[in-house]
Amino acid sequence: MSVNVKASTTKGQELYRRAKKRIPGGTQLLSKRPEMFLPDQWPSYFSRARGVEVTDLDGNSYVDMSMMAIGACVLGYADPDVDAAVKAAIDAGSASTLNAPEEVELADLLCELHPWADMVRYARSGGEAMMLAVRIARAHTRRDIVAFSGYHGWGDWYLAANLGDDSALDGQLMPGLDPAGVPRGLKGSALPFHYNRLDQLQGIVDGHRGEIGVIVMEPQRGETPAPGFLESVRALATEIGAVLIFDEVTTGFRMTDGGIHKLLGVDPDIAVFAKSMANGYPMAAVIGRAEVMEAAQSTFISSTNWTERVGTVAALATIRKFRRERVAEHLKTIGTLTFDGWKRAAAGARVTIHTEGLPSLTHFGFEHPDEPALTTLFTQEMLERGYLAYNQFKPSFAHQPTHVAAYMTAVEGTFATIADAVRAGDAAARLKGPVARRGFYRLTS
Repeated sequence: MSVNVKASTTKGQELYRRAKKRIPGGTQLLSKRPEMFLPDQWPSYFSRARGVEVTDLDGNSYVDMSMMAIGACVLGYADPDVDAAVKAAIDAGSASTLNAPEEVELADLLCELHPWADMVRYARSGGEAMMLAVRIARAHTRRDIVAFSGYHGWGDWYLAANLGDDSALDGQLMPGLDPAGVPRGLKGSALPFHYNRLDQLQGIVDGHRGEIGVIVMEPQRGETPAPGFLESVRALATEIGAVLIFDEVTTGFRMTDGGIHKLLGVDPDIAVFAKSMANGYPMAAVIGRAEVMEAAQSTFISSTNWTERVGTVAALATIRKFRRERVAEHLKTIGTLTFDGWKRAAAGARVTIHTEGLPSLTHFGFEHPDEPALTTLFTQEMLERGYLAYNQFKPSFAHQPTHVAAYMTAVEGTFATIADAVRAGDAAARLKGPVARRGFYRLTS
C-alpha cells in the first residue's frame, strides 16, 4: 500500500468543469458526481486503479475505502484473473456475426447457483436489466401496474411513480428524482411501498385488485426483513398471479455466491444481477422461471451490444473466483472490521453515529443536525490523509485487515477533528468548498 498525496486536485477539477459543459450532469452516473462527495476538491477522475489503490490525474495515490466503483469491483480493481480472461477474449475477438458460446456457459452457471431459475437473458447495465425484467414480467401477466419497494434505476416504469406525487420516491433510497420526459400516460402504473410494510403492499393490492402484474423489491439491503415479511410477499404475489422480481443489482455476489435471497430462503420468479457479477466490466443478467422468461419471446427485446463477449467472459471469471476463493466470507470479515472500527472510533472521539447495512455494504451516519457538513468534513479530512472515503464502504477481496487498521487510524484522527467542530459549531466553516449535495438535482454550472 502506497499513499502519495499532494496538496492539489487541480487537474481533476479543471477537467470536471470542462465536462459539465459537454456532458449533461457532468458524469454518466449520479453516484459519481464530485458534488456528492466533496465539491470543488474531489479528484473526480482516475488515471490508474489497481487492487485498492487509485491514482488521480494530479498523481495523487489514494486507498479506496469508499464505494469501489459503486460496488462493481468486488474482487478489487484490475483483478489479474478477470483481466487475463478478458484479454484472451479480446485476442480471440469480442464480437462476431456468430454468437459467443460463453453465453450458454454463463447461463448454465447462473441456473446452477439458483436452482429455481431455468432461463437467462443478458444486458450490460443494472438499469437496463431492470427495465428488461419488468417488460418480461408485464408481458407474462398482461398487466401494467407495478408495486415496488426500493431504488431500481432510471427507467420510465420506475420514475412513473413520481408523476402523481413528485416525492413518492423520496423514501426509496434516492430522493428528488424528477420524472421529466416520462410519459404522463404512465401515471399510476408504479406504486411504492416501504420495506417491511406488508400492510402497505396489501393496501396497494386491495386497491388495484386484478391489476397488479409485478412486485419489485430488493430482498434485503439496509434493513433486516421482519419475520415472515418476505414469505408473505412471496405468498401474496402467488395469490394474485403477479411476477415477483428481486433486484439483486447491488446485493448480488456480495453476501454469497449469487443472490442474497439464497440466504433468506425465499425464491422470486425473476432475479436481476449486475455490478459485482463481472468485477467492473459491463454485464447484467436477468434470470427466471421458464414460464415467465418465455414471455421475452412475445415482446421485442434485443440489442447488439448484449452479445459482445467481454462482459460474459468477465462474469464467468469473476463468479468462478468468487466461489473458489470464498470471497463472500472475506467481504463479511472486512466489512465487520470496518463496521466495528467506526463504532470504536466514534466512542473514543465522543461523536454520535449510527451504523447500518450488511457487512458487505456498510454505512454510518452522524447523528447531528449539521450532518451534511460533518460528512463532507469527514471526506475532506480523509482525502488529505490519503483515502477516498465516504460514509459508505463496499469492501472488496483486495482489501486486507492491514488496510482497515491503517484506515481506522486515519478515521480516529478525523473523528477527533469532527468532535472539535461539533463543540465549536463551525463544521461548515472548516470546509474548503461547499457542503456535499444529496440525491438528484440539476447542475447549473
